[in-house]
Amino acid sequence: MNSDDLASRVQALRAAGSTPKQIARTLGIPRSKAVSLVHNGATPRRDRGTTTPEKQLIGCWITRQWSNGLTIENRPSDWIDDDELPPLAMGAGLPSVAVVREHSDKEVSVCGYLVDTYCQGVKNAVPPHMMDRRDLTAYLAHFFSAYEGEPLPAPIELAQNLVLGAVEYAQSLGFDPNPDFYLAKPHLGAWQPPSQIRFGLDGKPYFQQGPYDNATRVMRTLDRSVGRGNYHFTAVITTDGDLYDPEEVSEGRVAKAAGRRR
Repeated sequence: MNSDDLASRVQALRAAGSTPKQIARTLGIPRSKAVSLVHNGATPRRDRGTTTPEKQLIGCWITRQWSNGLTIENRPSDWIDDDELPPLAMGAGLPSVAVVREHSDKEVSVCGYLVDTYCQGVKNAVPPHMMDRRDLTAYLAHFFSAYEGEPLPAPIELAQNLVLGAVEYAQSLGFDPNPDFYLAKPHLGAWQPPSQIRFGLDGKPYFQQGPYDNATRVMRTLDRSVGRGNYHFTAVITTDGDLYDPEEVSEGRVAKAAGRRR
């Protein structure tokens, strides 16, 4: 990340209401550097008592199997999903959500969220992206192309409960969302917690190691927050039996197996 990108992310986090300490932890930089960038950028912290007008909602879509493994209280009838939810099916525990709002006569604004509903919350986010409304269908097809089947239309309340609720759950475990989440968060609109969704796989944290996850770091965090033995995980191990660390790829350590502890 270059200095301009770092400064932009610091300013976005500050505008979203984060303290310098929270900014430093989210971006993995020293607190002193976060303080300096906040002051140099002169970005005011958002007044939590004020709101900006929301652009008209065009639509919201979510990938299938989004509710797999989750418990939902008083589930509304329009929070639809596939009828069959086999354990750990494709898309389970890692749904994507797209929210589209009006921007101008010819353009729309799109935000996207990749959500780990079992453990780490928002792992990636697409900040507001303006495009010609005629290109929206093709954009959404590309956005959801990694999943099987067409995405499902969803009410904004479902997107709020899923995305924002997952962030709160992950933070309770010790994980902060991807920094771009704070740029994309306003697209979800005002939300009153708590979420109607109970996160975790059947109520218990479940870490599924992705290509950029440091399994050792994640599991140490879970050990501190919920205690060893109180979460599930699936992680890759190396040829010498250690947990796979993506930062060590250059060392040529080839992953050979996966392990799960219950």
